[in-house]
Amino acid sequence: MSIEAEPTPVHSKREVVQAMWGLMLGMFVAILAGTVVSNALPRIVAELKGSQSIFAWIVTAELLAMTATVPLWGKLADLYSRKLLIQASLSLFVVGSLIAGFSQNVEMLIVSRVVQGLGAGGVTALATIVMAAMIPPRELGKYSGMFGAVFGVGTVAGPLIGGVMVDTSWLGWRWCFFIGIPFTLAAIYMLQRTLRLPVVRNEKTKIDYLGAFLIVSGVSTLLIWSSLAGQKFEWASGWTAGLVSLGVLLLVAAVRVEATAHDPIVPLSIFRNRTVSLTTIASALVGIAMFGGTVFLSQYFQLSLGKTPTQAGLLGLPLIFGLLISSTVAGQLITKFGRWKAFLVAGGVFMVGGMLLLSTITAQTTVFMVSVHMFVLGVGVGLMMQNLVLAAQNDVPAKDLGATTSTLTFFRSLGGAIGVSALGAVLAGKVSSLADEKFVAMGGATGGENAVPDISVLPPEIKAVVAEIYATATAEIFLVGAPFAVLALLAVAFIKEKPLKETSGDDRLAAEMAAGH
Repeated sequence: MSIEAEPTPVHSKREVVQAMWGLMLGMFVAILAGTVVSNALPRIVAELKGSQSIFAWIVTAELLAMTATVPLWGKLADLYSRKLLIQASLSLFVVGSLIAGFSQNVEMLIVSRVVQGLGAGGVTALATIVMAAMIPPRELGKYSGMFGAVFGVGTVAGPLIGGVMVDTSWLGWRWCFFIGIPFTLAAIYMLQRTLRLPVVRNEKTKIDYLGAFLIVSGVSTLLIWSSLAGQKFEWASGWTAGLVSLGVLLLVAAVRVEATAHDPIVPLSIFRNRTVSLTTIASALVGIAMFGGTVFLSQYFQLSLGKTPTQAGLLGLPLIFGLLISSTVAGQLITKFGRWKAFLVAGGVFMVGGMLLLSTITAQTTVFMVSVHMFVLGVGVGLMMQNLVLAAQNDVPAKDLGATTSTLTFFRSLGGAIGVSALGAVLAGKVSSLADEKFVAMGGATGGENAVPDISVLPPEIKAVVAEIYATATAEIFLVGAPFAVLALLAVAFIKEKPLKETSGDDRLAAEMAAGH
């Protein structure tokens, strides 16, 4: 296989910092796209005259496109100009945001969300790949910490920003999509000015399109199932059997294709590496804690504590602060001392503690106590999320950096998507059973339909019961989620700590090519 590459440029500290700002800006708006609509959905669907079923699809369409295409972006990064690819993904995001902001109907909005998801998938995969290409693992810790903080802030701040946009009369829901455009254009400009990476030319290698199709199809099928099960059909139903069987068959076929492909989208050989396998498992489990925590706590604040959408967004700040502080401090310490495993193990302990603490909340729990519990969970996620990527990147050949990084990103998003759906089903089931039990005990009708109540119009005695129902159900999903955090802790405990390499990904790649690997 003939590979030609331009000489590896030497990056000054100033150039690295400038490029990192561009990457982090792009990462922030990409993550924001997935979460900013959560508090704006009722207004959006009402104005566009959509049905109740459209709610899930406005979120799911973006998540599907982002999660399913991450491995493909990672493979493209191993073959083509990473600078051009990340600018292309940011451009896709701009196009999707414009279409979303000008949408005249729900069909147009869903198409725009798919385009946004394609761009967001590229940004989330490529930003970490580009960072590893420029910076040695020994120096990567502090930058990884910053990226972890950006990911967490984007995830948790989205609902707050969306709530503010909707509650501000002279802005409105369309600005949930427009607000990211100028930042994305600024990121494209900054990367054009500051990002200098060698272009790898590989004339003989071709993209494994069959493998890509099977991976995307299999993952999309499972995500569609997990987003609809418990809402459109029962978890134990013919639809579940059909969709899960189809998804598994497609993924089995993808594994067979990838095992024999000359240049697979996801090289199966990377899973022979113990560090990659364990960090992949842990990333999926962290995704469950990260996404599940933010999605369901927002509902708890509004239905159990009686807060507005904007107030619910503000009450998510302790989780942000915990994640921000832990990821940045840990990153600095990793860079200084070169040791990283202790932070992963500590992160697992904090994550388990945070989930267990949140499993004790009630409708009477004070905001301060809930904030403390959220802070603990945020510290745990912050210590684990980006450091898992760092551990894996440090332990694979440079030629596999793109595939390894995108695989971890992919499984984190996949874990979050399926975890949120499964925990959502647990929440819905618990709410329904508690409603039947409590309202019958009060001498009224059963809970009936599973529509989310508007507590502002309920009489005080009913409002108190509804608040208690949702608090109990929310506490239970954190108790159900705690074992996943325990499994993540076990996974990182078995990772072997290896010294962080002193050379960047591009320097390592040049050395590997010179050695004929």
